[in-house]
Parts: sequence; structure tokens; C-alpha cells
Amino acid sequence: MDNVVVEALVRALAVGTPLLLASLGAVVNERAGIVNLGMEGVMAVGALAAFAVASSAPDASLWAAVGASMLAGAALCALHALATVTLRANQFVSGLALALIGTGAAGLLGKKYEGLPLFNKVPDWTLGSFTISPFTVGALLLAGLLAFYLNSTRAGLTLRSVGENPAAADVLGVNVGLVRALAVLGGGALGGLGGAFLALSYRSSWTDNMVGGLGWIAVALVIFVAWNPLRAVAGALFFGVLYYLQFRLQGNSPIPTEVFSAMPFVLVLIVLALAGRRGQAGSAPAGLGRAYVRGER
Repeated sequence: MDNVVVEALVRALAVGTPLLLASLGAVVNERAGIVNLGMEGVMAVGALAAFAVASSAPDASLWAAVGASMLAGAALCALHALATVTLRANQFVSGLALALIGTGAAGLLGKKYEGLPLFNKVPDWTLGSFTISPFTVGALLLAGLLAFYLNSTRAGLTLRSVGENPAAADVLGVNVGLVRALAVLGGGALGGLGGAFLALSYRSSWTDNMVGGLGWIAVALVIFVAWNPLRAVAGALFFGVLYYLQFRLQGNSPIPTEVFSAMPFVLVLIVLALAGRRGQAGSAPAGLGRAYVRGER
């Protein structure tokens, strides 16, 4: 029985890994005051970049593939930074456009890789009788490092101050635009890394719509965990368990499979409603979603 529970947790962690990486990226964005609804597209281009590099040659470096995924995610988010920080466009509209551009580009450019197997996947690590992906270990470490960075370093305090009160940060000599732009790029790199996990570790071949809505769940997860990197670990594990149960219950129940497929998304709506009732949305950075114009109150 204990082995079954441990196996379920390990599988849930595996499914929750891309959620955790993408939600950490969203935390970085939103702690700086920039809403990024485009994580679905960011993960998609990250997955495509990783798969394209890894499959380009039998001896292609997997580290190069991981780096390509992070660069692709950051590059896509550079458009979001240009729109929201430089041009001060509506952050929600820009994020939605980012999701559409990313998923569309990955779908179009990924057609040449459709069904193509990946022979040099990132190998899992063996822990006793169970295996775990290096991406999962890295995601857990990143959550701890990000929590330390935000709460215990001067740079993290600067980033948080830009998200809470950009005018006050500006008065103290902080370059608000630069900090926000770097936060958007850094969050994009983490989102791209979440896509790399799907392409290099979780899947065995390229498939269209590989991300499958995980980016949208990651965006909602950030609100549920109150912009806290360590709580994001528990939140990703929770949704990982839901996905694990979804696959385990399919075929073993008279309930249509579509019900199980919709279950994680329905739970997103429920947990967000509960978070709203608890006033959790009130813990959002005060400057979140607002373009900053120097001298404007």
C-alpha cells in the first residue's frame, strides 16, 4: 500500500513538473507587476525548440536543447515586454495574443516533427524502486531558490517593490522598466523550461498541442497559491494528482472519458472561486496589471 502511495506521488510530481515551472515563471512576472496570460504559448514554443534541437542529430546535446527552450520562451516573452513595458499596452490583451502566437507557431512549425520519436531523451534518475526526472528535482530546487531570492535578497526586494509600488521604487532610483522587462524575460525562460520537460522527458515523440492546457492551469495556479513559490509546489502536486487520477480512472469507470479530461479545468474554476471567497486575490501585488508612467498618479 505504501508503495502505491509513493508511486502515485512520484507520478503526480512528474505531471506537476511543467505546471510548477510555468507557475514559477508567472510568479516572477507578476511579482514585478506584469500579468502574463501567455504561458500556454510560451510552453509550446519552448517544447518545440527543445525537440527541434534534440532531434537535429543523434548526438545533439540535451543541454543545448534545454537552453534553446529557455531562449525561445524568453524571446517570445520579449514581445510581451515590448508591448506592456515599453508601449504600455493592456497586459491581458498582450498575454492572450502571446498564447495564440506561441501555440499557433508551435503547431505550424511542429508539423514536420509530427510523430517523430525522440531517441535521446533526458534519462530519469533511479531512487530505490522509483524513478524521477531531473527536471522535477530542478523544479523543486528552483522553487526554493526563488522563494529565497524574493524574500531574502536585495534584488528580490527590488523586484517585489516594483510590483507593489513602482512609483516609490522609481523615487529610490530603481529602473522600473528594466526590472519589469527582465522579470518578463526570466519568467518566459522558466515557462520555456516547462515545455522542455514535456518534449525531452515526459513524451516520447512530438505531438500537436503537446502542452494541452497546462499553461492556462499554471496561470490560475499562481492566484491559488497567492504568488508564493513554495506554495506553488503543493499546488502543482495537487493538480498532478488530479491528472494522475484522470488517467488511472479512464477505462475503469462507466463515466465518459471526456468527464475525466475536463476534471482538472473544472477544479481550476472551483479553487479560484474558493480563493476569491477567502480574499486570496487581495494578496496580489498592488501594482499588478497596471502600466507605470513616471510622474503619473
